[in-house]
Amino acid sequence: MSIDSKEFNFEECKLQDTIIWLKDEIKYLQENNKSMKKTVQKLKKEAKGRYSVQLEAAIKVHEMLKEKLKGYKDVKESPYFARIDFTEKRRDKESFYIGKIGLTDDREEDEKVIDWRAPIADLYYSGTEGKANYEGPYGMIEGELLLKRKFIIKNKKLVNAFDEGANQIILKTLEGSEEGEALQDEFLKITLEESANKKLKDIVATIQKEQNDIIRSEKNKALIVQGSAGSGKTTIALHRLAYLLYKYKNKILPEEVLVLAPNKLFLDYISEVLPNLGSGKVSQKTFEEMSKELLQLKEKICSKDEKLSFVIENLSDKQIKYIVNSSKVKGSLVFKTIMDRYVKYIEFTGMDYEDIKIDDYIIYTGKEIKDLFIKNLKHLPLEKRKEEMKRYFNAQLGNRLENINNTIEEQYEFLLKHVRNSMEESAEKRRKLTELYDERNEKIDNIKQESKKIMKEYFNNLGKINIVKLYTKLFNDDEIYSKVTSGKVPKALWNYMRDELNTNINNKTIDSDDLAPMLYLKFKIQGIKEEEKYKHIVIDEAQDYSSFEIYLLKSMVSNNSFTVVGDVGQSIYYYKGIGDWNKLIHEVYEDEVEYIPLTQSYRSTVEIVNFANKVLKKQENSLNPAKPVLRHGKIPQIIRYSNDEEILYTLKNIIKEVESLGKSTIALIGKDFEECREVYHLLNSNYIKGWSLVGEDDSSFKCDKLVIPSYMTKGLEFDCSIVLNCSKDKYANTSLDKKLLYVVLTRALHLEYILYKGEVSELI
Repeated sequence: MSIDSKEFNFEECKLQDTIIWLKDEIKYLQENNKSMKKTVQKLKKEAKGRYSVQLEAAIKVHEMLKEKLKGYKDVKESPYFARIDFTEKRRDKESFYIGKIGLTDDREEDEKVIDWRAPIADLYYSGTEGKANYEGPYGMIEGELLLKRKFIIKNKKLVNAFDEGANQIILKTLEGSEEGEALQDEFLKITLEESANKKLKDIVATIQKEQNDIIRSEKNKALIVQGSAGSGKTTIALHRLAYLLYKYKNKILPEEVLVLAPNKLFLDYISEVLPNLGSGKVSQKTFEEMSKELLQLKEKICSKDEKLSFVIENLSDKQIKYIVNSSKVKGSLVFKTIMDRYVKYIEFTGMDYEDIKIDDYIIYTGKEIKDLFIKNLKHLPLEKRKEEMKRYFNAQLGNRLENINNTIEEQYEFLLKHVRNSMEESAEKRRKLTELYDERNEKIDNIKQESKKIMKEYFNNLGKINIVKLYTKLFNDDEIYSKVTSGKVPKALWNYMRDELNTNINNKTIDSDDLAPMLYLKFKIQGIKEEEKYKHIVIDEAQDYSSFEIYLLKSMVSNNSFTVVGDVGQSIYYYKGIGDWNKLIHEVYEDEVEYIPLTQSYRSTVEIVNFANKVLKKQENSLNPAKPVLRHGKIPQIIRYSNDEEILYTLKNIIKEVESLGKSTIALIGKDFEECREVYHLLNSNYIKGWSLVGEDDSSFKCDKLVIPSYMTKGLEFDCSIVLNCSKDKYANTSLDKKLLYVVLTRALHLEYILYKGEVSELI
């Protein structure tokens, strides 16, 4: 409930005092920053390009000052969002104001605002009024939580304030009600009713207890979050990352973590969350981008969205069976086993195990090399074995050369003895002996000099392996096929995979399905150092990754530190993605993982969620339907049309309604890109402007009104969504269409329209 006028006036004065202090603190930091900048410039001149400890320290201080100044400027309009009052045992009551970042008066050694990630801030999210405790730096702190207060602050003004426990945000489901759960928190209600933005927003002020538990989970474990559409799983994953970077700031740098997102558009959509939370240097990429960098590929990557688009548009084509099965095989752990066998094959047949010798003198035998490579060093990747062999051989070289020298000495001693015994003392005998001594010494010197050269040439000839060529060889050699597949991949399918790969290579293209096997091959051959691994990886929309891809990512992170979020109800890449988390849990993570389901949906109104749940229930999975918070709106409208004129008339009316409600973002969602392109041209040819067509290569929203394919809407949200042509023949009773339609129907916050031509889809 809103606080009374007396308390409101107090909080208003408190806010103004904080803002005045913050303005003064920013000025103070600016002066310090300016002074430190001059110091750095001065030290650079004095160093004259040489390393300087003093300069390095000054640069670090300057960077910290700049970062702090930026953070203070970012929150100057709204320095905090909540207050808690807590009494620690045998101590007086203290009030703590909580914000996106901690604000400290360094001159007075006074903490003005607590960072939302600080241990005591946990009470705001998870504590209940009365006896409470939180995990401090040195153990459990016990006491009593007296107050939880939330603020709405805009443009440095206190708009409203509420005293409601974070644990009371949602009441239990009303008995007999199927509408959802009753929304009690006015603060959350106001937030949920806001318009959608072109960028995902942080939720530090409205994090729920179940979300907070995930965010504050320990680092060194894998966490799989199955989140219904609208449950905030992406936001939770990013907030967890921001929390880990705060808690372990002395152990993890932002550059040592990775966020993987489904496409460039989604990356742009989430791009402001981490910077707003003070974690702006985190690497955020698609799987394709990451793989291309690691493999140093110059070829164009054919993305999974391009393939899915082709599958959707040509589903009746016989070739689709091969495309789908090829993806299924390459994404399976069976294919990982095939790659393991291929690496073994390379070990036995792909390496040069001939003797290393000079003239007729053997330094190392082929058997020694093979035993060392295959047996003694089998625990290392192939490239690492070469390095270890080189180190070992060079260390032993002196002893080996000494043995060869002894052999040469013995050989020449026999020749010298023969000359001494067979010839009488004469100038000819002395000349002959001298020649033999010189020849012996020259041979010994030559072997000493040539040995290092021969060793270097030997290891250079082993060379750097071309992963693309090596991968291509796997498919183009019938002998290798029979040895590594054991008949698990039908020959006809293997031939299709071979021809597709060869065509792609000739066209300087790499299919995204080939990236995980190529990277795996690279790591098995060249290895990956522990210091090169990420400290934490976030995988968003994880249901769209293959088991092989996630297995590969597991090898790229330290201590199994993962946040994996997704929704198998939206697993539209059905031929390669994850339809059941249990398989991933058992086969990839070997049960070393925590699984958490989230069913509460905060995005859409009750009416929209219930409508989408009809489709979810028709999927063949064990998911519980999403539970909406009790925020009502219009029932989604199903509208039949017969021609283009009726579509245009309907769209104009929808736009008027959306704008009259003060909303702005609208998505016109076609099943595939071709359908989107047709309706976009229809709009343009009828002079209806302001719409933007979204394709696979787009990396940002160009305007508020989008024409977008179904598969590219995942993770996004709009004030209003319009499903284009949800007819019986467009969205049939198939596994793919059930998932696509569920994705499409869960994008809207406030308004939803379903258009169809002919007969409406039986799915709705």
